[in-house]
Amino acid sequence: PTLRRMAKEIGQDHDLAQELWASDIHEARLVATMIDIPQQVTENQMEAWVKDFASWDLCDQCCLNLFRKTPFAYKKVEEWSWREEEFVKRAAFALLATLAVHDKKAGDETFIAFLPSIKREATDERNFVKKAVNWALRQIGKRNLNLNQAAIQAAREIQQLDSKSARWIAADALRELTGEKVQQKLRKKKTSV
Repeated sequence: PTLRRMAKEIGQDHDLAQELWASDIHEARLVATMIDIPQQVTENQMEAWVKDFASWDLCDQCCLNLFRKTPFAYKKVEEWSWREEEFVKRAAFALLATLAVHDKKAGDETFIAFLPSIKREATDERNFVKKAVNWALRQIGKRNLNLNQAAIQAAREIQQLDSKSARWIAADALRELTGEKVQQKLRKKKTSV
């Protein structure tokens, strides 16, 4: 909350965001993600910043506050999902999760296209990766009834993989996506449309 208050007082400032990021101070970098101007962010900047991720909170906050608002967001999800670096791969799925929540204009097909990537990476045993893969799957499945069914089907396929990580991702996603709370909310959403 304190950093968000500071960022609000500063306002949007691309040059200052670059300076804060270059400081290599964790909290300064968090503020940088809040004040940078998405339309001025380049692919080169995204590539440079993603390589600097060394914690889940900086990764997730950068994806939520900044990267999802850039014109390169979906392209980076696809590219980064293939990369081996732990926080780069996490960034792919954290970015996908935040897009699933916040990009109200994206059609179902946009997210269905990423389900094979989720399935492919579900066997990654690294904690920060598997949690982001799970997060993306759950957020896609909570958008609407159609995506809920697609995500449940993907989770059932993931459940069949010979991997402890995949089984955990599938079980956790299925528990939430088939649960009465989510189902009720999605039915309610459909009737209000």
